Amino acid sequence: MGRRFCPAKAIAPILRAWRFIRLSLSLAFALSGAALWAGALPAAAQTPAGHETKNARGETAKMFVEAAELRYDTEKNIVSAEGNARIYYKDQTLEADRVVYNRNTGRVYAEGHAKLTQRDGTVLHGDRFDLTDDFRDGFIESLRGDTPPKPYKDVLSAQLPGAPAITDTTGTVTGTYKTYFSAPRAERIEGDTTVFDKGTYTACEACKDNPDKPPLWRVRAKRIVHKNDEKMIYYEGAFLEFLGIPLAYVPFFSAPDPSVTRKSGILSPYLVYNSQLGGGLGLPIFWALAPDYDLTLTPTYYSQQGFFAKAEWRQRLESGEYYIRATGISEQNPAVFPLAPYGPGNQRLRGSFESKGQLSIADQWKFGWEFTLLSDKWYLNDYHVPSQTLSWNYFSETTSSVYLVGQGDRGYFDLRGYYFEGLSSHDFQPQQPLAHPVWDYNKTFDIDPARSFGLGGQVELDFNLTSLSARAASFQAVGLPVLDNAFGLYNICTNYVPGRATGDCLLRGLGGDYTRVTAEASWQRKYIDPIGEVFTPFAFARLNGEWLDINTTNSYTFASASGSSTYFNASQSNFLGTRDASFFGEFTPGIGVEYRYPFLAKTSFASMVLEPIVQIVARPNQEIGSNSLVNLDAQSLVFDDSTLFDWSKYSGYDRFETGTRLNYGAQFTTNFSNGGYVNLIGGQSYQLAGTNSYATPDAANVGLSSGLDTRLSDYVGAFTIAPNSIFSFITKARFDVSSLAARRVDLITNYNFGALTGSIQFADYEAQPVIGYGVRRQGLGFSSRYKISDNYFAQGDITFDMSRQYYPPSFIGFTSPGPFAIAAFGLGAGYHDECTTFSVNYSSIYNDYGSGSLTRNQTVLLQLQLRTLGDAKVTQTFLNTTALDGVKY
Repeated sequence: MGRRFCPAKAIAPILRAWRFIRLSLSLAFALSGAALWAGALPAAAQTPAGHETKNARGETAKMFVEAAELRYDTEKNIVSAEGNARIYYKDQTLEADRVVYNRNTGRVYAEGHAKLTQRDGTVLHGDRFDLTDDFRDGFIESLRGDTPPKPYKDVLSAQLPGAPAITDTTGTVTGTYKTYFSAPRAERIEGDTTVFDKGTYTACEACKDNPDKPPLWRVRAKRIVHKNDEKMIYYEGAFLEFLGIPLAYVPFFSAPDPSVTRKSGILSPYLVYNSQLGGGLGLPIFWALAPDYDLTLTPTYYSQQGFFAKAEWRQRLESGEYYIRATGISEQNPAVFPLAPYGPGNQRLRGSFESKGQLSIADQWKFGWEFTLLSDKWYLNDYHVPSQTLSWNYFSETTSSVYLVGQGDRGYFDLRGYYFEGLSSHDFQPQQPLAHPVWDYNKTFDIDPARSFGLGGQVELDFNLTSLSARAASFQAVGLPVLDNAFGLYNICTNYVPGRATGDCLLRGLGGDYTRVTAEASWQRKYIDPIGEVFTPFAFARLNGEWLDINTTNSYTFASASGSSTYFNASQSNFLGTRDASFFGEFTPGIGVEYRYPFLAKTSFASMVLEPIVQIVARPNQEIGSNSLVNLDAQSLVFDDSTLFDWSKYSGYDRFETGTRLNYGAQFTTNFSNGGYVNLIGGQSYQLAGTNSYATPDAANVGLSSGLDTRLSDYVGAFTIAPNSIFSFITKARFDVSSLAARRVDLITNYNFGALTGSIQFADYEAQPVIGYGVRRQGLGFSSRYKISDNYFAQGDITFDMSRQYYPPSFIGFTSPGPFAIAAFGLGAGYHDECTTFSVNYSSIYNDYGSGSLTRNQTVLLQLQLRTLGDAKVTQTFLNTTALDGVKY
């Protein structure tokens, strides 16, 4: 441990930031009746002992006495213990230079370094103790009380409301803390109540260089009363002091004692400000209705919108737990929000209803649910309501589901239903599918060679059933987006010629009903010959059945003063043909073998392994049966080192490889004796015979422009180096088979230089207009955290959307911003010690409200936590809608 930091010497940054949240802290201090107080003194405990005495309840116990010298005055009936005297009585130990026990009065007097250690580890120090012989009643002069250490875990930079979590700039501090009481005089009454006259309380340690300096914060009260039977501590005439300066006064407040983990009362309030909501004050009220369930009500008043209500019910069951959360408001000024379809417009009643739970219904089986119901898709963002079902990317959505899962040692069962709600103005809800259900089953087991004529090996069974329904089809233009004439929000395109023609469209989502069942069985076994060669033969069979009933009758018209567009489900016929409800089925068997031969070399500083890998997979030249061309779950095809040796490189069940393919490559690994390592892997794929499925477009053109759509594929590789714990570098790349030009590059660097940690990420993907990416995609991100000292830290992150330089001015509506257009950035700093955490964070991110440009959502969050006393939070959010460098859609 280093030298103890003294807050008084370097506290100026906190003092300046404190001015911003003093009002919130005063409210929190005044209303923190239900906040946990982990530093109060518990009631007297009980322990074994030796001299027999009776306590106030008439119970007989023994008191043991140890001392360098023991004297007994028979005339006065007084026993004196001097020199490191110790008295043990019912789990309590009284220590002092001198202890006197008057047997006539039943009083125990201790003086000189007097200390009473209680059963829970709490230690009371005093100049003089005057107690009854059972330690239940008495007085203590110049009391100082220390509680035993308790663990804590603090996240120093919380997620900003309404913003995606920035995991690279969060810090977590763990450790232990103690709490401290002091008073010139304290009285113990009936072993149940302790009264501290002119008492103080803090969770801050004294500065070791100058113990007389006041701690960072403390509560000073006229009287502090701890009632153990109520498990409460009461404060009368209390001041909150910061570095000895009084900042807030409350005539009376109370808090639970340290044995209480939850108790009814008023939690710390919070202050917020938003340009659309105005200033807001929230006051959480907590009811611990029973040990297994509770209710929290949080009324909040916004100056522009009025009363906002939030209620949360939580219950822990014998076999699981769940919660229900509801929020709502009747807006005073709904006109501040954009009109539909860019916002909720004049909708006055708005709210949400959310629940999440999980039950263990049997060994290895769980049933659960999570769902969110919204009055409108803009509500969560407008009111910064956190949601367990919310997923953030550039656009966001909520995902509601109900599931039944079973998990075994080598298998699983997973049955789920899904409902999705898009939260962007660009989302058209009829296009969102309803999954009813998605069912997965997987089982792996070994075959005993003795019972299988020497075959042996491992068998894996995989089953998937997916059933989806949507009212409207989802189209996307090949190349740059083509949007509706009314609002410029929705993809409208109907032309289709399979493949590469400019202006063609993709069918991303199906309008109608689609059910697919896939069953796969595979076998493989690894053989190692005497010289170390590894042969892995394998075989598999895949059966796919699809039921397709497309909706060609629905149409949707978008109209405004700007124009109109009509969205036709019938356009799906251009992709799938004019079929009635139809069944399609495909069967694909296959066999193959993989060969590896690791060469090992060992030196004094490292061990090295070079491993060439060759794999051949033989399947029929094309699928046996008929294919509907529908592809809903295999649209995220990425060809890189991680998929090079997969039997099928598609990401889902709707597509599968055909023909005979050769995959080959090698990897080299060096493991250094100091723990560092280097890994290099690369290879290529070759279509030996049959139909190349990646060159055969489906309704979404998946496979085209993937690097696999030529007979000889692109080259893929990855390089990882981590020479020590300070630095690591990872790069993945795909190179054109003819020109070796980089078509896809990912770079990730992580560094840890002690006080300075962080990462750098860069991505560069070529334009792929045939699958909807009309320009080159590039991005660069930095994140870092610097530990200034044991108590201070600073952090920041920035993300550049480098793709914007490639959009034509006619599309984005402004001159190119160059390669370093800022998409998001954040800054933060803070202070933490064993008793206090303070942080200030700023974030600026893009939000797409569908108004034709990206809007910067800027949020400032100030947090102050006084450990065991409570916390205060102030948030201000404001939008900047002018002079943006956002893309116009």
